[in-house]
Amino acid sequence: MFLNSLLADKPVWYPVLFDSPLNIARGIAFWLTLILAIGFVLGALLLKGPQRKKFLRYASISAIAYACAVALLFLIWTFVDDGIVTMLFVPILILIVAIAGSAVTLFFNRSKTVVTVLACTVGAAAVATLVCLGVFYARNIAGDGYYNSEVASVNQIVLYISAAALIVVIVALGFLLGTGDKKGFDSKSIAYAGICIAMSFALSYVRFFKLPQGGSVTLASLLPLMIYSCMFGTRKGVFAGLIYGILQAVQDPYIIHPAQFLLDYPIAFAAIGLAGAFFNVKKLDRLPQVQFALGAIVASALRYLSHVLSGVFAFSAYAADAEMGAWIYSLAYNSFVFADIAIAIVVGILVFSSKSFVKEVKKVRPAEKKEEPAEEE
Repeated sequence: MFLNSLLADKPVWYPVLFDSPLNIARGIAFWLTLILAIGFVLGALLLKGPQRKKFLRYASISAIAYACAVALLFLIWTFVDDGIVTMLFVPILILIVAIAGSAVTLFFNRSKTVVTVLACTVGAAAVATLVCLGVFYARNIAGDGYYNSEVASVNQIVLYISAAALIVVIVALGFLLGTGDKKGFDSKSIAYAGICIAMSFALSYVRFFKLPQGGSVTLASLLPLMIYSCMFGTRKGVFAGLIYGILQAVQDPYIIHPAQFLLDYPIAFAAIGLAGAFFNVKKLDRLPQVQFALGAIVASALRYLSHVLSGVFAFSAYAADAEMGAWIYSLAYNSFVFADIAIAIVVGILVFSSKSFVKEVKKVRPAEKKEEPAEEE
């Protein structure tokens, strides 16, 4: 049965696994990222005033460049080793370069004109990627006799509806739950976003086990993204999660349909950006562990729902192989999310038990101050 296949892969500690060129690259990426992250934390804590501001500027650029470089490395590696088709490789490559270039540009210039041009560029790259995915599906999957057969089918209409509905829900929650957050990206929020995305990306390679059709349980890989949401709010958190989701598609691609790509990658991880939802709840100010845990549960529930919908309407062929209903199979298969998030919550609760750490988080995330009306003379 399918449960046996889930447990077929033994837990592997990838950072010390040097049995192949790919695993050597994974190990180097992990340890290098860990060293850079420690250096960033020490620099941010020890430096003050202008020196700290200057350090954050250069650290953010370095983090963004590093994260994109690692993503491109593994994307090219996948292209060479696993034979990812050019139709998928090129648009995803362009999309990553567009995101990296936009992030660096916004750090130096955040004028309305620049923001508009960059948004149009990234948007065009994203649309081109989805179009290429659609063409790939039509040519290679639609009539393959497996994903679409007498016993299984890819329900395209419901997939698109599910993806659109979840996008609306996550974006709406991001804005509603972040009404008191600071608006716009400043140098500090961009710097921390680059670092947290890079740290999560590196930790995602520390897998306890990997499932055969995608998905894995990691060593609290989502915790840096969750902390970022707690520090800078759900609006910025959703955006950082979306970028991380695209990097996940590069790291471990399992794509057959454009809407399935959205559900399993950008949408699922954008939901993680809602982890800071309860840090504006004043009644819980004295219980930061509870604030974090509640937000993490909400975020992971939406991520789980996104994966489940993808499993039901895109991968029903696997349920047919296991002689199970699509809903039951998808609900069970994607339950790995609970194990993954449980590890992140436990570690996160320990982190938020530190009063000095919570103080720094609260210092970074004050609510926007309302302008006081001028007193009449």
